[in-house]
Amino acid sequence: ASFTIALRTVDNVTVMIKLRPGVLVGCRIHVESFFGSELKIKPGDNVTFTFTCSTPERYFIMEIQKNIDCVSGPCPFGDVHLYPPGLPRLNRTFIWDVKASTKAGLELKFSTPWLRQIEPGETCPDFVSYNINSSIDKAMVNIGTFCRNGSVSRVKLLGGVIMSLHLPWNSPLITSGFNIANRASIKRLCIIESILKGESSVTLMSPNYPLGFPEDELMTWQFVIPSSMRASVFFHNYSLSNCERKEERVEYYIPGSLSNPEVFKLSDSQPANIAGSFNLSLQGCDQDAQNPGILRLLFQVVIQHPQVDENVTHLVDLSKEWNMTVTIHFEGWPSHIPVMSEPICLICKDPRTCDRVLTLVSGAVYRISFLCKDLSRLRITAEKGISCVDLRWCQRKIYSLLVPKAITQLPIQLHKFIWKLLAPDLINIEITSPSLKLQQHVPEQRCNTSYSYSIVSAAPETELNVGVFCPGGSIEKIQMRNNITISLKTFGKGFLNDSKHQDLKMSFVPHIKDECSFTVSPDPKAKVYLQTPNWPYGLPPYVSISWYVVVPNKQVARLGFSKDRMGIACETGRAYVNIKEETAGAEETVRREDELLPEPRNMYHDFWVNVSNCKPVDKTQLTLQFRVTLADKQIDLGVILAVVAGAGVLAAIGLTVCCVKKKKKKSQNPMVGVYNDNVNTQVPGKQGLFTKGRKNNESHVYAVIDDAMVYGHLLKESNGSVSPEVDVYRPFDGPIGSLPPSPPPLSFRKDIKRSSNTEEPPPLTDTDHDTYTFAHQKPGQSEDIGDTSEKNNGDTSTPLLENKEEDGLVE
Repeated sequence: ASFTIALRTVDNVTVMIKLRPGVLVGCRIHVESFFGSELKIKPGDNVTFTFTCSTPERYFIMEIQKNIDCVSGPCPFGDVHLYPPGLPRLNRTFIWDVKASTKAGLELKFSTPWLRQIEPGETCPDFVSYNINSSIDKAMVNIGTFCRNGSVSRVKLLGGVIMSLHLPWNSPLITSGFNIANRASIKRLCIIESILKGESSVTLMSPNYPLGFPEDELMTWQFVIPSSMRASVFFHNYSLSNCERKEERVEYYIPGSLSNPEVFKLSDSQPANIAGSFNLSLQGCDQDAQNPGILRLLFQVVIQHPQVDENVTHLVDLSKEWNMTVTIHFEGWPSHIPVMSEPICLICKDPRTCDRVLTLVSGAVYRISFLCKDLSRLRITAEKGISCVDLRWCQRKIYSLLVPKAITQLPIQLHKFIWKLLAPDLINIEITSPSLKLQQHVPEQRCNTSYSYSIVSAAPETELNVGVFCPGGSIEKIQMRNNITISLKTFGKGFLNDSKHQDLKMSFVPHIKDECSFTVSPDPKAKVYLQTPNWPYGLPPYVSISWYVVVPNKQVARLGFSKDRMGIACETGRAYVNIKEETAGAEETVRREDELLPEPRNMYHDFWVNVSNCKPVDKTQLTLQFRVTLADKQIDLGVILAVVAGAGVLAAIGLTVCCVKKKKKKSQNPMVGVYNDNVNTQVPGKQGLFTKGRKNNESHVYAVIDDAMVYGHLLKESNGSVSPEVDVYRPFDGPIGSLPPSPPPLSFRKDIKRSSNTEEPPPLTDTDHDTYTFAHQKPGQSEDIGDTSEKNNGDTSTPLLENKEEDGLVE
């Protein structure tokens, strides 16, 4: 197809067709006998041409420039048309270069749907864009690039303007969408008017953004807003130049304000909750010639309906708190920044100081309000620091890690409360939960509470993620070295009620040997799962972790590991698992990383589990999980039978005592004896039926001893060589062992020779009598007795009595 372009001289229009940048020549322009890659058509020319390809839009672009001189002659004000007609379908740019005096002003008025300013490099959805440049003398200032469908309705400029309209090859647009009008001098670089209706927002930039605003220039944005709406201004990005004179600032003209203009620094919090229309001006300064710097600004104006409770204030009393900050923010902050076009929630410290994010510090009292339809989109993140310098003072204090009521009473959901606990060297931190206790969040035992605690220990060289814990478990205490960060995170609205029962406490304690130590009191009704910190990434090298598990007296704990090996190979050192019960003589179970872990076992006393890491080889990490289950102790059937048998024996002994007592009353001669240290004092009986030790039965108790009975007159020898000590019976109150009582004092047996028999007597057997019988030792008899003992294989259970004494003393 051929195209004909005829340009009138009076229109002062030039058409240029040229190759697209970066495209190889694959198509040419054919004019009569000329083939080329570029064609320029000047005012007054009439040219017919064709393309050598069927898709010229892939290779060529077109620029149509119209020059308008408003200095030497009248300006053609009014609607701007797309001229000439009948152009080929190429990507095209219409350029209007208007030259005007700086004493006059030009106004570009756009038809609806108006324009929206975009950042450099951004593209418009329909690829239709406007670019406005101001021309003062020979200086060019880029006012901005705009897309269709926005709020910018007019741009007023001082001096000349270069206006560009970029259209894609397939655009159906046939009108320019703006007109040019003549205005009086505006005495500033430009004025941009933005009309905002209903809830909306607009983002605008200073001229030349992101490059610098012209030196010592002034520009204004006019915002036309219904008086029933509220506007808030937010500076999202700005930088300042180096000023020699004056000061860079922004000025607000607010109808009805008693302090117009209101002057702010760019670093100040900008006005919010403005009722109706207002103007915002940016003023530059005289810059340092050697180091000018850059003044630039990107900001947003948000329009909202007045909130129902905009006059309702909430008291936040942080006057008694210290080293704490409270930040109220939108959901997802700070990683997620909502799109500027989204409706936003504002937090206000006073009626005119509002922002999307508000930070309150301890030591002050605030009255805040909210400009937000849906408060559920807001969150609170708080942080509190606790440190210890002198352990002598810190160790006496217990800190409650509770969320203050000043936070929980706000109508905003608490997202996270962070405690940063700082401890110097040789001072450690102890976390306790006396009543609720803590449960470790593991795959087999997940937390389903309204909040949880994440505990991280900041070691000098590495960070140890101790784990995630929630209330209602078995962990009573956690001791950790180094600085600790505890983050309370909430889930849903249930935290408001649950926060009343928090009992997490913290204190500073002396140095511990392990990086982390847990004290666990298992729940008798459930399995307790415990796992090593830094799960699932593994313990850091050379870290040692301990668990102290409390086992109630009447219960037994079943300990088992989730896998049979540690699953690592050590590059340096050894990894160990140690298990030991807290009881005298308990053996310690030790396993290395190259050995099988212990089989499930019963633990009858409190016990320790310790895991110590080595430096693992690459791609291997030490992760261990174990479980503890409590059960009632089972009473052994043999023990029950022994107890019943013991009770029967005691009954028999009691009956024998009664019988002997009756016989004793009838006897005329009191029972008297002399202790013989070579005679077994255990009463003969059937072997093996009664195995209790002496301290467990009453076989060492005298059945009957008359208070008036004395020894001397019965034991006196005819030669009077022995004078036995005379006394009444006194009960024995010393320790009772398994062996018979010690012999009497030496003064009682001066003439008695020691027996050669040193064997221990056999255990006490079932007895038919409960009285001890003693025989007077005649001089010279000890050897015979010793011989008799050897012949009887040590059996000395039969008392040796003289015949003349047997008849009178033993029935």
